[in-house]
Amino acid sequence: MASCRAREGRDLIRWGIISTGGIASTFASELAHTGSGRAVAVGSRRAGTAEEFGERFGIPNRHDSYEALVEDPEVDAVYVGTPHPMHHEDAMLALRAGKHALVEKAFTMDAAEAEELVAEARARKLFLMEAMWARFLPHMREIRRLLADGALGDIVHVIADHCQWFAEDRTHRLFAPELGGGALLDLGIYPVSFASMVLGSPDRVRAIADPAFTGVDAQTSILLGYESGAHALLNCTLRAVGSTRAAIVGTEARIEIDESFYQPTSFTLIPREGEARRMFDPPAEGGLRHEADEVARRIEAGELESPEMPLDETVAIMRTMDEVSRQAAA
Repeated sequence: MASCRAREGRDLIRWGIISTGGIASTFASELAHTGSGRAVAVGSRRAGTAEEFGERFGIPNRHDSYEALVEDPEVDAVYVGTPHPMHHEDAMLALRAGKHALVEKAFTMDAAEAEELVAEARARKLFLMEAMWARFLPHMREIRRLLADGALGDIVHVIADHCQWFAEDRTHRLFAPELGGGALLDLGIYPVSFASMVLGSPDRVRAIADPAFTGVDAQTSILLGYESGAHALLNCTLRAVGSTRAAIVGTEARIEIDESFYQPTSFTLIPREGEARRMFDPPAEGGLRHEADEVARRIEAGELESPEMPLDETVAIMRTMDEVSRQAAA
């Protein structure tokens, strides 16, 4: 297993980045704002793009294959930022090379792939986590604290939407079936993960979807039921700029999160009786840096997963996504 190199009196995670796309660029940029890690290597299928990415972000080691990237002895942990269908293969490469891994959401294409990655990481005693960056934002951590303290009472329902507009372009990955396109895997994962954070795994799933011109889902609506009697109503679409808000409603109070609920933002705690209270206004800065810090914190502590984004929960979320997909295709 790779070990961290001491720098300026503390250990920093030395990151290798698989992919040179948009989300990988954001991750590399965010690392510069952490004190917990730095990018030391990047891997691409083409030498030219690895060189360009390395120049742009000051990354010294540039590899023309993912295999070379994971074998780089200077890399402690690998960030996997490739399209969804490649996550399983690319994360498995990292784990089998003895590297910790942070894998973009949606974690895999289905629960079976997720289970295989989790089993591999646990067998090799390596850290593994889904890069659901929203889970680690300051306002989300405060919401979890309020929930744990019982500030909302019994949860009655959760509402979350992720609605964006994308021009119909067959070459765009969101419309490409071979790249795991569609609203659900790219946008719907946020509301589904949010509902899981609040309510856990559902015992009932109902879903409908309508396709885009390439056959991927353009809009998917989801209703989840829970043993407690709570419901979650979730929606995602590629067709329109709509709501990106979320709310948690309990018997004693509710939380309303401002747009966009999955980004650094503020929220309001509204009790059944008494005055509403604003939280995190103005919003805290930062995005993906918080998940990078979480990885470093857990690895330094010798932990193999994050209690804020547990591996068993990631697998359970993928099971829910599988059932939504099955019903949407029916």
